[in-house]
Amino acid sequence: MAWAVVVSVLVMTILSLLRVNVIIAIIAAGLTAGLMNGQSLTGSLDLLISGMGNQASVALSYILLGAFAVAISYSGITSLLVNYLLKVLKDKRTMIVFVIAFVASLSQNVIPVHIAFIPILIPPLLKLFDQMKLDRRAVAAALTFGLKAPYVMLPVGFGLIFHETIKKAMESNGVEVNIGAISQSLLLPGAGMIVGLFIAVLISYRKRREPKMADTDFDLNEEFKQETSGSFNRKHIWTIVAILVTLFIQAVWSNLVIAALAGIVLMFIFRVVPYRKGDQVVNDGIGMMGFIAFVMLVAAGYANVLTETESVSALVENSSGYIGDNQAFIAFILLLVGLVVTMGIGSSFATVPILAALFVPICVSAGFSPMATAALIGTAGALGDAGSPASDSTLGPTSGLNADGRHNHIWDTCVPTFLHYNIPLFLFGWAAALIL
Repeated sequence: MAWAVVVSVLVMTILSLLRVNVIIAIIAAGLTAGLMNGQSLTGSLDLLISGMGNQASVALSYILLGAFAVAISYSGITSLLVNYLLKVLKDKRTMIVFVIAFVASLSQNVIPVHIAFIPILIPPLLKLFDQMKLDRRAVAAALTFGLKAPYVMLPVGFGLIFHETIKKAMESNGVEVNIGAISQSLLLPGAGMIVGLFIAVLISYRKRREPKMADTDFDLNEEFKQETSGSFNRKHIWTIVAILVTLFIQAVWSNLVIAALAGIVLMFIFRVVPYRKGDQVVNDGIGMMGFIAFVMLVAAGYANVLTETESVSALVENSSGYIGDNQAFIAFILLLVGLVVTMGIGSSFATVPILAALFVPICVSAGFSPMATAALIGTAGALGDAGSPASDSTLGPTSGLNADGRHNHIWDTCVPTFLHYNIPLFLFGWAAALIL
């Protein structure tokens, strides 16, 4: 059914905004999409479950990264970091948010570790954020910007993968374009995200905010308060070695599971964490990251329902019959479709091939240039990634900011990032399609 995607995404969004658990909301959306496409309830559930395996490695890597983050906190090195930042950045709340945005940007291009740094860097800083009365929504906006804007604008690291995905998808549908042209076409949409970052940090979330009460009893450091003299020691050196090895493995082999596992093993080999604490490290890692891992699994299942029932192609084909030959209106509708689809699937990279197959024929018949077509596909793929409850661009920041149970995934991450990035992305992407 043509409108199954729209209705199911609305179901997921409304339930999430009503504070229904995200996992339940995504399952409800998947079942809704299946039922609207003629599947039985059990058939819809089978499609959802069969697709969950597509993100199994990501879910496992999240849990292992959580365990690694707990092991790092046990070394006491995070306490040194927080104490240092308290001295250097005291009362410089805006500065620390922009520093976090810069570090996050490096994770996409210079050191392509994607979200791997978040559960390691952010949880130790939560106490600092609370002392500074820093609005964590600003930090969420900074992290999502760093996870998203660099790959949209720059053909390096994950950005090169994203731009090559657009190139291959367009060429497979009969339109030739080079990486340079794609990069130029996405500069303007990416500039929209820069505007969104400045609005979030300097206007929307600049005021001091009292720390929330914890929603859970989990405390990252409660079980791992290491007795240290407050000075740099041998365990800190071995901890840095383990972190560097983890980052190196992720950068070279792009495998988060092996990278996180190597870091954990090294922490035990170097005796930074005693062997008898092994079960506790893993259990606390699951406590911190397990929920995020399960969201990724269920989101993959929902994407499988949309794919197997061909809901996306039905939506675009149905919409194309009403958009006429007005380029401004066509671009608006295509971007709107991209927003809805990516909100549901939660991945820019996975959405691009689907959208390209549907967008290219429409763009060619409407007279859009290859660069304008690339701008539409790239922007439509990126739309919804920020703000989607199922996207790693929002799940990653939440995994770090909610380590102490004081950060709500929907209202403190998804809603702020949706407002500050999807709106300017839409407007700037629309302008790029009409200008190029």
